[in-house]
Amino acid sequence: MSKRVILSVAVPAPLYQSFDYLPPGGVNPALLLPGSRLEVPFGRRHCVGILLSVKTDSEFSGSLKAAIRLLDAQPVLDLLMCRLLDWTAAYYHHPIGEVYAAALPVKLRRAKSVGEKKQSVWQLTDAGLQADPDALKRSPRQRAILLTLQQHQKKSDSGMNREQLDQLGGDWRSAIKKLIQLDWVCKSTRLSTNTAATSTDGATNTEPVTAATDKQLTLNSHQQMAVQSMQQGLGQFQVSLLYGVTGSGKTEVYLQTIARVLEQGQQALVLVPEIGLTPQLVARFRQRFGPIVDVLHSGLNDTERFSGWQRASSGQARIIIGTRSAVFTPLPEPGIIIVDEEHDGSLKQMEGLRYSARDLAIMRARLSNIPVLLGSATPSLESYHNASRGRYRLLHLPARAGGALHPTMHLLDVRAQSMDEGISWPLLQSIQKHLDKGGQVLLFLNRRGYAPTLLCHDCGWVAHCQRCDSHMTIHHKAQRIRCHHCGAENRLPANCPECNSDAMRPVGQGTERTETALQKHFPNHRILRIDRDTTQRRGQMDALLKQAESGEADILIGTQLLAKGHHFPNVTLVGILNSDQGLFSVDFRASERMAQQVLQVAGRAGRADKPGEVIIQTHSPEHPLLHTLVQQDYDQIARTLLQEREEVKLPPYSHIALLRAEATQAEHPQTFLQQAAKEIAGYTNKVETFGPVPAPMERRAGRYRYQLLIQADERNSLHNLLNAVIPKLSTLTPAKRVRWSLDIDPVDSY
Repeated sequence: MSKRVILSVAVPAPLYQSFDYLPPGGVNPALLLPGSRLEVPFGRRHCVGILLSVKTDSEFSGSLKAAIRLLDAQPVLDLLMCRLLDWTAAYYHHPIGEVYAAALPVKLRRAKSVGEKKQSVWQLTDAGLQADPDALKRSPRQRAILLTLQQHQKKSDSGMNREQLDQLGGDWRSAIKKLIQLDWVCKSTRLSTNTAATSTDGATNTEPVTAATDKQLTLNSHQQMAVQSMQQGLGQFQVSLLYGVTGSGKTEVYLQTIARVLEQGQQALVLVPEIGLTPQLVARFRQRFGPIVDVLHSGLNDTERFSGWQRASSGQARIIIGTRSAVFTPLPEPGIIIVDEEHDGSLKQMEGLRYSARDLAIMRARLSNIPVLLGSATPSLESYHNASRGRYRLLHLPARAGGALHPTMHLLDVRAQSMDEGISWPLLQSIQKHLDKGGQVLLFLNRRGYAPTLLCHDCGWVAHCQRCDSHMTIHHKAQRIRCHHCGAENRLPANCPECNSDAMRPVGQGTERTETALQKHFPNHRILRIDRDTTQRRGQMDALLKQAESGEADILIGTQLLAKGHHFPNVTLVGILNSDQGLFSVDFRASERMAQQVLQVAGRAGRADKPGEVIIQTHSPEHPLLHTLVQQDYDQIARTLLQEREEVKLPPYSHIALLRAEATQAEHPQTFLQQAAKEIAGYTNKVETFGPVPAPMERRAGRYRYQLLIQADERNSLHNLLNAVIPKLSTLTPAKRVRWSLDIDPVDSY
């Protein structure tokens, strides 16, 4: 009697378990491989799950439902990716079905994807796998087919389709029929997702590639040491931190390291924090390597993302550049993973599965036994700490490439200064001086819109969002006021809703308002604003960056989009308008982020033969952090901040999780978190809790938000606690009235 076959399936639902099913009818159990998609019944609907394992018994006491159909000719996720996703679900304490779904393109989350077609597959039975081909000496065609299938299944554990058998030539169909009669071969019909994408000439490209249409640049001694170190470390797991000042040539180190990876017939994955960073980086890569470079980010539509996923999966794409979700891209021949701007908070997913793409890249490299390279001019304190302790290999680029000088930086005390829309007169004079010399000017203001809010000068009414603890932001060109937190918007009122006065005044500063002031002072100069509002449509970011890089604009004004890795060779002056924001914050990471942001945007000033100047406007010129920033000494900043964190046991000297809850009534999340804190206190004394307290923005989109900080000295203590407590959270009485979420290693308390 044959053993019962039971399938353990990850179903995309907010439940912390997998589900058991019987195999779909008419499918050979040998075809049911982990990582394959199955259409399964779930409640009143059908959904696409991922097969985790095949077993012979189930803990479920009732009768099991059968899966409806097997969707793939071969698994869409390989075993290494499945191991990574299992680790992700465990580490971030997230439902495993949602984790697996997050790793798939949208088209593969549906049972009927574009491009699917019915496909016949012929596979050996257990008897066929054990059969002796010499038993078919009198039937050479059958013997050849049997041998081919045996060799194929040793490599891939899957059968062969019609296209593959056609390549054998001759009449294979009659030979297959005979093998089926012997019960050595079985035939099944399934849907194919065509994961083996082919190139434009119809061939699948998996051969080693060494193409360089753009000449390699001459490296300085520090770059040479970094490249040699990385090339010698290929083929084994190692985390390296490429700590190079802005303009030090980190990208060239990436390029020359990847060139060696390609020579060895392997693929490279490059992660970047923002879509806006990809155009210039992709251009550099394609100049060097040609069409084997593929791009994956949220700006692509579902079809484009699926096509890129297929090209990576088939090996046609040898270099994949993408934002955080690209960490899940299939790589049949991985050689290296690079995380550019590894310090950037955008690498952390803030909704749903709250993962760090940087940390997943490190774990994926460990599982694949390949190196991972983290690059930054201002490393995260966690990475800096790991490099200082020897856990990461440190590769230092202290000098700018090409002999370029570091910019001069100085503080501009704006206390009691005459200001025009946030720009001091000394800064305006410096702008004029640099423009007169033919230089380009970049002004940085981390606040988009015309002004933060609208005020009635007569009665004091302020434009508040009705759904958030936040002001509405004026967008003058659109004649709207918008909430940047929940998206609510209204027409810009001409009269006060309270007293009907027309004395409406913009209060505060934004990029749009600064742009208006600059147009008044410099009417004969071209001004370019780069922020979320001017880059909403597809292609706008790329077009604006090209204008900025080519020198078509004289003055650039923008938000943090301009602070991240862009190359503006003509910029000689950088003005930072509101540096004080990060100096006084309840968020313990605020000082780190402010220092990184200032040094990153300052790095846009002066390249090659053009010396740069950086002016930082401040109301706190005596602040020690600003004085260290002016010296451009990130090492000193990092050491000081790490010492402060060690004294109060904050990360990286402890491990934290943030339990968040929200509801339409304030008492519900507060009560839920109070009960959660009691559960935690009763479990162990190795973990501390702080709170519950209101979130920095207590009310957002009509919901009240509270949070509970959970902290432990040891990582295992934290995760053991969470494993024990999470199943109990949903059973708490207030749980039915709240939405709750867990954030492991949070980077933002917002």
